[in-house]
Amino acid sequence: MREFLRNRPIFAWALYDWANSAFACTVMAGFFPVFFREFWSLGVDPTETTERLGFANAAAGLVVALLAPILGAIADRGARRKHFLFAWTLLGVAASAGLCFVGKGDWELAALLFVLGTMGFNGGVVFNDALLLDVAKPHELDRVSSFGYALGYLGGGLLFVINAAMFLKPAWFGIPDAVTAVQISFLTVGVWWLLFSLPLMFRVQEQHRGGRISLGGAVREGFRELGNTLTHLRQHRVALTFLVAYWFYIDGVNTIIKMAVDFGMSIGLKPGSLLIALLVTQFVAFPASLFFGWLGERIGPKRGILIGLGVYTGISVYANFMSSVTEFFAMAVTVGLVQGGVQSLSRSLFGRLIPEGKNAEYFGFYNMLGKFATVFGPFLVAIVARYSHDTRLANASIVVLFIVGMALLMRVKLTPRAA
Repeated sequence: MREFLRNRPIFAWALYDWANSAFACTVMAGFFPVFFREFWSLGVDPTETTERLGFANAAAGLVVALLAPILGAIADRGARRKHFLFAWTLLGVAASAGLCFVGKGDWELAALLFVLGTMGFNGGVVFNDALLLDVAKPHELDRVSSFGYALGYLGGGLLFVINAAMFLKPAWFGIPDAVTAVQISFLTVGVWWLLFSLPLMFRVQEQHRGGRISLGGAVREGFRELGNTLTHLRQHRVALTFLVAYWFYIDGVNTIIKMAVDFGMSIGLKPGSLLIALLVTQFVAFPASLFFGWLGERIGPKRGILIGLGVYTGISVYANFMSSVTEFFAMAVTVGLVQGGVQSLSRSLFGRLIPEGKNAEYFGFYNMLGKFATVFGPFLVAIVARYSHDTRLANASIVVLFIVGMALLMRVKLTPRAA
């Protein structure tokens, strides 16, 4: 880790995880579900709130899923990865800050801004992932990827500590009440996200391939490359099998991240306790992500991912029987131990499988499937909640995604380069 802190391009690249994790933690996983249920959808049946939140997550994932491979191909041909990353970042920053001004009961506008913010978050991730191979050498992929996730958990957790303290003790900050504290928190996310994105723009140098071309030319080439990639993926069966496995299991991971607080509130747990549990997850995930980077170098990223997915499967089954704050805290710690590891090792493993010179294009597909997974998972939870009127059953439905994902991942045959 110390060597990466001294490496300016790697550290600047990793700071983007630090920056955008403020949205993932404070907005996506933390305050938005709480505020959506308690302020913007006040008085609505709990299963209907879960349904609305699920559909909002699904809509955001669908838009990014459709755009991600095209944008990835455009960025690869036009050498504009940083430009696209910053454009998506500005969208997310504006949407996050905009949540500060949404009035009570106006759940439709809140959902729209959440969709736009999630689009900005996920769109930026497409290009940040593609830049991984511009800053890291092949033998560093596992550790650099894990370093980024670790900084993300630390940075997102640090701001979330401040925001949670504002919510729980608003008088300490001269804030009149908890509602105002949450609204200010949305604004701080936008400022944090923008500020810590700037080092990447100035310190990371893209590897330009084929020279610069106009934006219009990049769009045409991007669509042409998209068609080629669809054809090429059929020839790269190992990468294709991994992508299908990833689509299933990351769906479960993303759904847990986005729906955990809503689930806890639906079974009667208090918002304050749930937010503290999320903080525990963030700070456990920081050292755990670094550990998984080390583990991936020694036993291989595939085995490391399978270990994490086995833990997730057990968590999903046990959550169906959970009823106390203590049990929720235990689950939060366990999630923190494996969450960053599964994400970071998946990113580094895929980086080893893609053809040289196709970073952004193939990572576009990688993110397309990852973000499309945020369509099916929340949509599945929303549909089961609508027809069963049972939030526990709705959340338990994601177990099958981990099982199928593990089964497919075990079929991925790695070369010595990727193992």
